[in-house]
Amino acid sequence: MIGAGGIGFDVSEFIVHKGTSAAIDTDHFMREWGVDLSVAHRGGIQGVEPEVPEPAREVYLLQRKASKVGKNLGKTTGWIHRTSLKNRQVQMVPGVTYRKIDDEGLHVTVTPKGAEQGEDRVLPVDTIIVCAGQEPLRELQSDLEAAGLPVHLIGGSDVAAELDAKRAINQGSRLAAEL
Repeated sequence: MIGAGGIGFDVSEFIVHKGTSAAIDTDHFMREWGVDLSVAHRGGIQGVEPEVPEPAREVYLLQRKASKVGKNLGKTTGWIHRTSLKNRQVQMVPGVTYRKIDDEGLHVTVTPKGAEQGEDRVLPVDTIIVCAGQEPLRELQSDLEAAGLPVHLIGGSDVAAELDAKRAINQGSRLAAEL
């Protein structure tokens, strides 16, 4: 997975799951997170071992920034996404420079935070999913404005880097109220 923003995390979560999702099955969710609904264990969790299913596939979640992978996820839910992927053995790799793709896999250089030189690695992958490099496409904006039509930029059209659903929904709601 090239790109460890919110979309990269969501897609990684999707592809490591097999079978019924814990998001739609309460019993499955409670087993996966080690919660005892009968409260036979202290606090409903003490002494309960989570039952994490085997991942459907091996996944590398890669980001260019050397900072902690998932650092900019939601303050109250980011830990859940990181933990869920960690429990499914997703390898989260920061400080990645992408070099090439060939029959051997994805060739990268990994430079840990603070290091001056990186380590070249070949990830033996057969599938690469890109969830990175958002750039706003605004070609239509100038044509519409030149034609005298009103244009409103919201969400990824406004600021594509570090897409933020909350910001996009806020902008869309405010614009709808104004119109």
